[in-house]
Amino acid sequence: MEHTENNRLLIAFYGDDFTGSTDALEFLCRAGIKTVLFIDVPSAEQLAQYPGIQAIGIAGMTRSLSLKNMEAVLKPTFEALKQLNPKHVHYKVCSTFDSSPTIGSIGKAIDVAQIVFETPFVPLVVAAPALGRYCLFGNLFAKMGIGSDGDIYRLDRHPSMRKHPVTPADESDLRLHLAKQTTKNIGLFNIINLHQFAGKTLFMPDFADNEVVLFDALTNDDLKPIGEIIESQSTSVNVVFSVGSSGVEMALGSYWREKGIVNNEASWQEINISKPILVISGSCSPVTSLQIENAINSGFAEVGIDTVSLAEQYHVDFEIDENIEIAYAEKVSKLIKSGKNVIVHTSFGHNDVRVIETDKILKGKLLYKSIASKLYGKLLGSIAKIVAKQTDIERLIIAGGDTSSYAARAMEIEAAEMILPLAPGAPLCRASSKNNAVNNLQIVFKGGQVGKPDFFIQAATNNFN
Repeated sequence: MEHTENNRLLIAFYGDDFTGSTDALEFLCRAGIKTVLFIDVPSAEQLAQYPGIQAIGIAGMTRSLSLKNMEAVLKPTFEALKQLNPKHVHYKVCSTFDSSPTIGSIGKAIDVAQIVFETPFVPLVVAAPALGRYCLFGNLFAKMGIGSDGDIYRLDRHPSMRKHPVTPADESDLRLHLAKQTTKNIGLFNIINLHQFAGKTLFMPDFADNEVVLFDALTNDDLKPIGEIIESQSTSVNVVFSVGSSGVEMALGSYWREKGIVNNEASWQEINISKPILVISGSCSPVTSLQIENAINSGFAEVGIDTVSLAEQYHVDFEIDENIEIAYAEKVSKLIKSGKNVIVHTSFGHNDVRVIETDKILKGKLLYKSIASKLYGKLLGSIAKIVAKQTDIERLIIAGGDTSSYAARAMEIEAAEMILPLAPGAPLCRASSKNNAVNNLQIVFKGGQVGKPDFFIQAATNNFN
């Protein structure tokens, strides 16, 4: 097994939610880089359990946190990652730049990181052409549905992102979007600059006048020169800090392979299942809504969560009644034991009456909509954990970026390794847990924008090769 340069990890990333973390995990694994995703920063003893490990990820949950809570989480996490001394540390965000000045602020993450890592400038790479995300002259464009044949929209006109329940997109120029979250000077290395550099008519650029530099990219070929620029900031003693989508992993991975820093070839084994699958969805995305509808029409059983009742009961010290979790879980387990694939859902999209009524209730209680992510995620995760103990399911799909991090923690998942590509940004993984019912479970973390309309139907089949 190939080892890292001077025994340093090539990269350690912190994902602001779980689905985004498995996205980054996938593209490192596809580049032949042995990567393990953890819930928390691993100890030296934990790392030693994975011989030949070259990269790690931390599946975080800052996308749904307030500024104060973000700093409380990120400062010790960044300091712990700095102690591990990887060549690169990447704050991994969604490729649709989900964030706001008050919730999941990417600017806040940059402010905290620059103090910890003392980096001269922060590379910002949001474009991920393989996922249908393109950045041109600072403006982000996104396909409707990752891995689908959907249309491409400017971010502020995207049918789903402009209606996001927590961080609706109202600005496509990422410099302006980010400027609402930080006072850092933000520059742009536009597509023309990039092509001049790739064609070697422009020497290695000097970014001394900028604290953050956004990189344009339109095609996969645009990523390799970005990787070269980011890698050029690395020395034998410093840690390079960057921000962005899995485009960072694609850029660095592409450059490392060209330079022979990474030589391993990714390989996957056939994975077969014979048992029904469970889908738990906390997503409001119309992409997920269509996937749920198609799955139900193909024979999946459904269990709808009464989110209105949960919101009515919610208060500061509220904990979901264990009897509620058990009641939902027993209903799901009965369906699975009867041979049915099952979807547990909190909505059928933004227009679901549950979403509208729940938002009204939470607003009346002066609560952030992000509270719903925590509430639903914990409930869905608890249901899945109980079902895993009561049945012999082998495969679980968790849909919804904001809820996924809470669901994974409720399930007591400690780490995940990719075992097979499924859809871009949503690989099939194997979970590690001290809970025997959850340990070795095949699991997919699917973001709201990920997958074709038949995603859940495909997930219930035997073979993804």
